[in-house]
Formats: sequence, structure tokens, C-alpha cells
Amino acid sequence: MGIIPCPLPCQSKKKSTDSDQSHPTYLHSDSSSSSSLKSSNSSLYSQPSLPSVPSLTPPSTHTELSSNTYCASTFKGNSSYIFCISLSGKHLCTGNSDGEILLWNRDPLNHSKENIVVAQSSSSVKSIVIFGDKLFSAHQDHKIRVWKIDKDAPNQNYKCMATLPTLNDRCMRLFSAKNYVEVRRNKKCTWVHHVDTVSALALSIDSSLLYSASWDRTFKVWRTSDFKCLESVLNAHDDAINAIALSKNGYVYTGSADKKIKIWKKEEGEKKLHSLVATLEKHKSAVNALALSSEGSVLYSGACDRSIIVWEKDSGGSGKMVVAGALRGHTKAILCLAVVSNLVCSGSADKTVRIWKRGIGKSYSCLSVFEGHTGPVKCLTAALDSSNNSSSRNKDDFGSGNSYVVYSGSLDCDIKVWKFWVPSS
Repeated sequence: MGIIPCPLPCQSKKKSTDSDQSHPTYLHSDSSSSSSLKSSNSSLYSQPSLPSVPSLTPPSTHTELSSNTYCASTFKGNSSYIFCISLSGKHLCTGNSDGEILLWNRDPLNHSKENIVVAQSSSSVKSIVIFGDKLFSAHQDHKIRVWKIDKDAPNQNYKCMATLPTLNDRCMRLFSAKNYVEVRRNKKCTWVHHVDTVSALALSIDSSLLYSASWDRTFKVWRTSDFKCLESVLNAHDDAINAIALSKNGYVYTGSADKKIKIWKKEEGEKKLHSLVATLEKHKSAVNALALSSEGSVLYSGACDRSIIVWEKDSGGSGKMVVAGALRGHTKAILCLAVVSNLVCSGSADKTVRIWKRGIGKSYSCLSVFEGHTGPVKCLTAALDSSNNSSSRNKDDFGSGNSYVVYSGSLDCDIKVWKFWVPSS
């Protein structure tokens, strides 16, 4: 295991072969929920696109970067599928299907550092978020684990501080009948428990609250200071929840296999519980990924229908989210999204990563298509490439602009590092 240079340059779009259309069998879930199984498996199918939604990327706007776009390296893992990825200072954290959390040196030229297993559990890691010296991980065994990061020795094994719900949380609600909810026919459980795969995590803007979404159709709110479960929104959707995103002004967005995106907001008052504000219905298949623009006014949603829908606040002043259009180009399901500056990065079951740039008005252009993965791209994260942006050579070679780095994790068990330069408009 380690890091090797990636010989593959950024490629232009290619036609999908018949073999690409076959359904991979390695995504089958061990989850007890049949609906969650169905939503997980169907996410790799090529569902019908959305003819009723106007495209924001007309063919004439598709341009591709050339020599200043490349795959910098490939982080070689083991035989475990990469399910989630997160930046942590000078390092990259990944979670895999074997229940491992691995730490990688972000410098692709530093070949002396291999991946380090810093945390180990018995269940697949579905999502990771990092806050200070704590790492929260979501798992297929219905649990959330909290790991302590030693800032003085970040390469050492992380200590598991807690498993959510905590023992105290469970005991506090054990003896009161009002704390029990029906999770399936003839079976009840306290409301603090997730009863299916925890699929996604998100932190509030001040990091005081952790939100968890699950295939059990609920999302829950946890206090990060003592890990107490504060709220559970039951039956938030009609099917598994695959994604959750939080805006700076307190709105919560959830995307589900029921094809819907729902918007939630905390009510005023003593209890401050979340209530449904709006339901966005335009996708024709399961919603797999959500991402918000940096200011929170634009929502991007990716689904099995191969389209990324762009939602913007109504210019009429109502504050409602309306469809601006769709970004099209992927040939299979959209599995993950990431936003950096005015760029949107998308990963797909078609094994590619696409970079989209917002232009004047509501127009978008596809800057590039990254090819090189041999399996579906399951997770993404992106950032400004500070090392290249500080270099005068880039300014001399390419003019004014910014350099970016994208990390993509795939079911081919590899992580690829993509670098590209975007000239100033």
C-alpha cells in the first residue's frame, strides 16, 4: 500500500461500452432494511434523465482544460472500497468498507508516507466529519463513533471516545414508554437509536450540533459537547435518506431514495424542534448527493437520473428554492458532489469526475472530465491548491487564476489526486 504517480492525463469524454452498463454486484448492502438495499443498489443504474428541466450547459459551452489539468497521483489502498473522504489539515482521512479509517499525507510527492490505519471498527464507514480534536464516523451497523485525535501525534491510533447513542442516553430513556417508537412491525426501539445504516453526517456552522441521516428514514441531532441526542425527526422521508446538507442560516436539506429533497428549519420557542419548510420534487429517481454553494443560496442535487439539478432562491423575494436548470454529461448515476469557490465537482457511477464552473447569470460550463478510475466514484472533496497558488511559475505560465486539487475515492479501492488551473474570468 502507498502512493504512486498517476500516468493518466485528464481525458475527454468517451462513449460508454456495453460492459459499462452492467450492474456491479459489489454494492449490495448487508443492511436489514429492504428499502435501503433497493436504494443502494439502484444508485448505480442509469435512470432516465430529466427532459422537463432545461440544461444549463449547452454544447457550445463545453470546454476542456489541457496541459494544466492532470492526475497528480494515485493513493493505493488495499482491497477495500472507499466510501467517504475528508480533509484534515495536512492529511486526508478516508473511510472504507472494512470499517477502517485511514490517514494519508496530502503531499503527493512525499512517497515516504504510506496510509496509516488510525481507527478500526467492525462495520463499514459511510461518512466522516472532523471537528477540532474529534472525528465523527457513521457506520453501516447503525452507530456513530467518536474518535479522539491527538494533535501532537496525529499519526497515532485514535481512541474511541464514545459510541452514539451513548450508554447514558440509552439508559435515560429505557424505562419510559413515551420514548419508544415503532421501527418495524411488532418491534419498538427508543427514539435515540438509528435502526439502519447511518448514511451521512453534517456539522452545524458553529460545530455545536452534529446531524446524522439514515436509511431508517430519520435524521437526528446530537450535541457535540456531550454527545447527547437532542432530537429525532421520524419518518422524515418515505424511503432511505442518502444525503444531508446544512446552510449557514440554519436550513437543513435532506435527499432521499423517495426522489425528494426536503428543507427543514428549527422552530422558534423553547423546544426548538425542526419542522418541514418545503419539499423539492423534480428528480425522477433516488437522490444520492447534496451540496450547497459557499453562501448557501444555491443547492446542487445529484441523483440516479444522471442529472445534477441546480436550485436557486426565487428572485421574487419569497425565499423559496426553485429549479434553475440541470447539469448534464454523466452517463450514469451521480453519487457524490463537492463545491469549492464557484466550481462544482461531481462523481458518478460512470467512473468519471466532472468539474463545472458557474458563469455569468445561470450559465455553467463543464471545464473538464477526469477519467482514470476503474470503478464508480463514491466520494469527493476539493480545495484550493495553496502550494501551486503561491507559485509565481503558475502565474507566468497560465496567467491570473487559481489552482485547485480534487480528491476522489472509488469502488476500485483507489484515491486519485487531480490538479487543475482555472484562469480568472
